[in-house]
Amino acid sequence: MNEPKQHPLNDQEEQEKMSQAADTPETEAAPETEAAEDGGENDIVAAKDAEIAELRDKLLRAMADVENMRRRTEREKQDAHTYAVTKFARDMLGVADNLRRAIESIPAAARENPDVKNVLPGIELTESELLNTLEKYQIRKIDPKGEKFDPNLHQAMYEIEDPTVEPGTVLQVTQAGFVIADRLLRPAMVGVSKGGQKRSEAHVDEKV
Repeated sequence: MNEPKQHPLNDQEEQEKMSQAADTPETEAAPETEAAEDGGENDIVAAKDAEIAELRDKLLRAMADVENMRRRTEREKQDAHTYAVTKFARDMLGVADNLRRAIESIPAAARENPDVKNVLPGIELTESELLNTLEKYQIRKIDPKGEKFDPNLHQAMYEIEDPTVEPGTVLQVTQAGFVIADRLLRPAMVGVSKGGQKRSEAHVDEKV
């Protein structure tokens, strides 16, 4: 017997049904796949953000280091410019000392002598110009008479009994001191008071 022939359209319909049946599981699994892909993208973005933050931090640190180095270099350059004349300044202090000694060695009576009157102003003018020139290079004279003794700027050579002033007051300056900018070039040689009342005690006595 001859078997009945299958219609071509029936075979095509059956194939379409099988194809639809096969596609159904894939369609149901698609949301899970998309979620996994989204999670992976989020991890990548988070990693990139962390990397950017780390690079930004390194950049800021590097910029801070460069700025600190620039400031340190500028400060060292300024110090080198300011204190370069330190040795020369110390040598010039001897000249200033000799001019001051020459002026102070002239007795008051001798200052009325016509010859002295002609010479003395020139010596005083020379001393003044020398001190002004030193000040242009931030070299300043220290003459602390009447001030409180400061061990950072003064060197006590002797003590003087004087009950009328507070102990530790500079009463005499045997040799002027000098500073260059904010550094001590030479301490002032001074005589300091002792035996007097403290400032607070003297103030109380005055009130009484």
